[in-house]
Amino acid sequence: MADYKITLPSWQGLSIRYSSDLHSNLLEALEEALEQERMQIEYQCRQGYCGSCRVRLVKGKVGYPCKPLAFVNEGEILPCSCHPLTDIEIKL
Repeated sequence: MADYKITLPSWQGLSIRYSSDLHSNLLEALEEALEQERMQIEYQCRQGYCGSCRVRLVKGKVGYPCKPLAFVNEGEILPCSCHPLTDIEIKL
């Protein structure tokens, strides 16, 4: 079981929790938390093919069980196919 803090500074410093027991990827944790705030995150394929969920990783590290097919620039991650390895800060 791994729990990490996800901070979204552009949304008034909103912090959410990622739990490997509850979430299979970062997107699931973001959807759950943002739904409570009546906000949404962009996504389509949910498997790392399209890149529409791409966000900027400001701090921390993430891991990918399988390398995504969508192109990502340095400093970007795909929440639909990654999970935190440390506390992270992202910019949506």
